Amino acid sequence: MTAHPFAESMVQCLQEREQEWKKYEDYNIEVDPDQDDKATRIKLGSLKRPHMRAFHMSWWGFFIAFFIWFAIVPLLSEIQDDLGLTKQEIWTSYVVGVSGTIVMRFILGPVCDEYGARIPMAAVLCFASIPTACTGLVENASDLNTIRFFIGSAGGTFVMCQYWASCMFANEVVGTANALVGGWGNLGGGVTQLFVGAGLFPLFKMLFDGDAHKAWRYVSIIPAFVAFCTGIMIYFVSDDAPKGNYTELKKHGQMANVSAAASVRQGASNFNTWILFLQYAACFGVELTMNNATALYFKDKFDLSTESAAAIASIFGFMNLFARGLGGFLSDKGMGHMGMRGRLLAHTCFLVMGGILLIIFAQANNLIFAVAFMVLFSLFIQAAEGTTFGIVPYVDSSATGVISGVVGAGGNVGAVCFGIALQYLEYKTAFMIMGYTIIGSSLLSLVIFIKGHSSLIWGQDKTAANDDDDSDDVNKI
Repeated sequence: MTAHPFAESMVQCLQEREQEWKKYEDYNIEVDPDQDDKATRIKLGSLKRPHMRAFHMSWWGFFIAFFIWFAIVPLLSEIQDDLGLTKQEIWTSYVVGVSGTIVMRFILGPVCDEYGARIPMAAVLCFASIPTACTGLVENASDLNTIRFFIGSAGGTFVMCQYWASCMFANEVVGTANALVGGWGNLGGGVTQLFVGAGLFPLFKMLFDGDAHKAWRYVSIIPAFVAFCTGIMIYFVSDDAPKGNYTELKKHGQMANVSAAASVRQGASNFNTWILFLQYAACFGVELTMNNATALYFKDKFDLSTESAAAIASIFGFMNLFARGLGGFLSDKGMGHMGMRGRLLAHTCFLVMGGILLIIFAQANNLIFAVAFMVLFSLFIQAAEGTTFGIVPYVDSSATGVISGVVGAGGNVGAVCFGIALQYLEYKTAFMIMGYTIIGSSLLSLVIFIKGHSSLIWGQDKTAANDDDDSDDVNKI
């Protein structure tokens, strides 16, 4: 029986509408339809959905994650004195805390590939706020280890932060976008040093009539409350992708269901993933370690008060305001002028300079010189983090979540290794080892080979013309 022409027309019309479905018909920013409506520019002053709302929720969520992750750090000297803990026990708690983040980053990569960044970002913030609020219940080293392990789950938000920006921004600006959201999120480490160590802690001491014991036990309730509220906000006011949320896109046939296991196999089997894993261990791993070590180092080395050491240490974190973004921006510019070779060259140079400056910082015996070289070292090492994630979206676009998770976990693995070194070595020796490790990691750029792109020393990026030529050759064969 032949279907009525009008019925066929209606079915075809409905099918076309189903194929064309997207949540927003118009955008407040220029997009590339050939890249799933990803934005081709960044409008920092805008909060419009979906692109710029996701941008700001991404860095703010990661910022708050750092805020609770490191809320305890400027208080560690007080906790150590109050509970009678050793230096080794304090650094063991750091290693345990960072280890919790490693686990989360490996898990959250495939979760993002399947569910997007918004839901896991909200869930992790709400979960991590609970142990943060319980910081005041710590009575011994075991309690401290347990609390810091669960608080460390907050660091997993980095995966969502980078994945979200990669979903929202086109290749022309993805390096800058990733670097800005990552850098502004990392800024939470510096703000925490200043806000908690030099702001909230003295305030709470004043409220408790100078009782530091009570002050450090109540301070973390504030960051915990802010984190929980942020998680709820992110869930309700943002979108997973330019065209809508993953559940909506799958419902309307605009997105295939992704197997987490298949995504893991594809991303983890790529050699470049593990090279970037090692390089990120040598830059972000160092930054995490310095976020924990700097206040203690300046207090011990130059005999400063807790408040003064925290204020100086905050400078290191505050460099994220622009340093990581600078790395991403120069990575995008390098791509524009030299293709992937430009990204790799910028990445390698920042790593080398970061290592050299850390070695110099380790030998500074004057407070002014130490602060100056800390600032310069921070600039280059954080820029290297930005260039790392200027490369990540190109490794394998179908497994970006897994790759982001693995590379991000590399930073925490590096932090664990450097944290162990600081447990048993003098600060100067540990810092020197870290510096030489950073320089050594830069050599790994020589063996990064991404399909369709130039390497650091040979090859060329495929262009549309190259692709056409390849097609012609295939036809001839």
